[in-house]
Amino acid sequence: MITDPISDYLTRIRNAIKSNQRIVEIPASNLKKGITKILYEKGYILNYKFVDDNKQGIIKIALKYNPVTKLPAINTLERASRPSIRRYCGHDNLPRVMNGLGIAILSTSKGLMTDKEAKKLKTGGEIICYIS
Repeated sequence: MITDPISDYLTRIRNAIKSNQRIVEIPASNLKKGITKILYEKGYILNYKFVDDNKQGIIKIALKYNPVTKLPAINTLERASRPSIRRYCGHDNLPRVMNGLGIAILSTSKGLMTDKEAKKLKTGGEIICYIS
């Protein structure tokens, strides 16, 4: 049993990047699907596919690498809010990741979104993770 599925999700991606894998498979949930969609929209992953296996489901993620230098598009994945310590912030004090070069993913009352989108909508929420 996994007590923190989001940390498991981030760790699987981090480990796949360190071992230079092209595709990583992760057990699905609605929150993980939302984070995957954000990663795709912001250009951190190459592609993704949701596979229904008549159980929980699987997310297949194609990781993105620079074709010349072979460096991954994702440098750091860091969990901000954990089950033991929840981190919340209002719209006026949203975190800046790498001076605006990275993103923070927030869970708000209006759904999952990045820190920049939350600032535009003037909504706060729980900070899920930082990505750069």
